[in-house]
Amino acid sequence: MTGPLPTPASPLRIGTRGSPLALAQAYETRRRLGAAFDLPQGAFEIVVIKTSGDDASLIARDKPLKELGGKGLFTKEIEEALLAGRIDIAVHSMKDMPVEQPEGLLLDTYLPREDVRDAFVSPDKTGISDLAAGAVVGTSSLRRRAQLLNRRPDLKVVEFRGNVQTRLKKLADGVAECTFLAMAGLKRLNMADVPASPISPDDMLPAVAQGAIGIERRADDTRVADMLAAIHDTPTGQRLAAERAFLATLDGSCETPIAGTADLDGGTLRLRGEVLRPDGSEAISDDRTCPVEDGAKLGAEMARDLLSRAGPRFFDWR
Repeated sequence: MTGPLPTPASPLRIGTRGSPLALAQAYETRRRLGAAFDLPQGAFEIVVIKTSGDDASLIARDKPLKELGGKGLFTKEIEEALLAGRIDIAVHSMKDMPVEQPEGLLLDTYLPREDVRDAFVSPDKTGISDLAAGAVVGTSSLRRRAQLLNRRPDLKVVEFRGNVQTRLKKLADGVAECTFLAMAGLKRLNMADVPASPISPDDMLPAVAQGAIGIERRADDTRVADMLAAIHDTPTGQRLAAERAFLATLDGSCETPIAGTADLDGGTLRLRGEVLRPDGSEAISDDRTCPVEDGAKLGAEMARDLLSRAGPRFFDWR
């Protein structure tokens, strides 16, 4: 260790959003750090930071994320607090993280990844095939919207923003017949009572980095770097290196529907990727393998090849 361990008198400050899922992820981080260094819970302070993405008025508008400011809505204020020294680490859902980081910050610690699959959520149906023609489906995800319309162009897709609890309430209120959540979130919240059916990645490829928790720190904080190294999950890092290189080369914004997931089998990494038009009228995908250490290179190469296959007119909707 470089520097002293945190104590109840001088705790490590963990920055997070205030949603139930974000807090569950912060508590998991606290638990793993406490176990790694035999520290009491009091040696950590959970600091809740309200982000632009948590603004109730924005959630109520049910506008697409890209119209409200993109992924940075969920990270900007937390990263500002980290740079200012008001917190020592920041805990994030990796699928919310832009591929570019502010100068002075590093995101190089990942906890063991949860289930990457999407969940089909409905009180009386178990899958997309159960939906009648013209059924109303709710989702805030540009990716899920495009994938649904690509497979079922007859569906009517409406915006469905908010945290897990908010979206479940909208479903109960009859705003839509079904919605989609991440299996990882449902599992981390122990929400086994939610009427959710997991969707195979073969049927709906998940978002890049779905199910992964990332921990961000100041680049010059060697004490925190030493602590985080003790809880970093290398296989998750290897998978995300490929996925985020794929995302960065394609388009790291929230304006393009992109899906991608990497799996490990011994020393081999398999990467599946997909890019779609927002209206679902066209989808281009690829599926490749490589040695684990070449994952980031493969991600970038796959993205370039998909862009070449798509051609300039694929993105003319911008």
